[in-house]
Amino acid sequence: MLKIGDFSALSQISVKTLRYYDETGLLRSAHIDPENGYRYYLAGQLSDLHRILALKDFGFSLEQIAQAMQAGITAEQMRGMLLLRQAEQRKRLEDETDRLNRLNSRIRLIEQEGRMAYDVVLKSVPKQWIASVRETIPAYNTVGNLYGKVSAALGPSMSACQFGVALWHDPEFKENDVDAEAGFYLKQKVPAGNGVSVHELPEATMATTIHNGSYQRLPEAYDSLLRWVAENGYQVAGPIRELYLKISMPVRQDDESYVTEIQVPVSKPA
Repeated sequence: MLKIGDFSALSQISVKTLRYYDETGLLRSAHIDPENGYRYYLAGQLSDLHRILALKDFGFSLEQIAQAMQAGITAEQMRGMLLLRQAEQRKRLEDETDRLNRLNSRIRLIEQEGRMAYDVVLKSVPKQWIASVRETIPAYNTVGNLYGKVSAALGPSMSACQFGVALWHDPEFKENDVDAEAGFYLKQKVPAGNGVSVHELPEATMATTIHNGSYQRLPEAYDSLLRWVAENGYQVAGPIRELYLKISMPVRQDDESYVTEIQVPVSKPA
């Protein structure tokens, strides 16, 4: 048997908490010395304690935990619950990280008000062959799922591909259900098939800028581009293109080594 202090050290739970669990019947000590009142625990009780702490992390009350423990949760059931909780926590962390990065980006945009943080170039872009798929996706940052479909369908023809490209077909920003086209620019035309379209993008006059940094900071580049478009009397005249000139795998939204060219088709109002 282990003294309560040793059990506390092994479980990394305070003696005070262990005493409380004992008094409430949640985790009874295996033995109490009648002479000095010292509590003793069995090593096997660590398993019960792990279950209690896991359920506590789930947000269960101590009363609910006691009922669950009496029902006899198996290790496999606990594993399933913990994996579900892990996925929920990971998603929550990703959401909070994205929110923090958006906040930092907005702060930089406010700091840059009144000055152009990016160089914008107006240029004529020639016709370009592309192999792509066009789908409605849940959100902008899920566009990466489309590239696997293109590469799988092209097979050996991937050798004719250059870099990844995304075209945003919605005329406005969408919170969800985004009309996206994703694929690869081609050195020459290749056969289409398996849901992949091979077609030629039209020649266009583009307002362009280069963004060196993470995808999370792309709004900073868009801010400069769209300010330039408005200040120079142009209007957006087609789907915006993002050309992913430098990227690494696996793709990360926060990788500052990426290089992206943003191209906005523009025209003068009639």
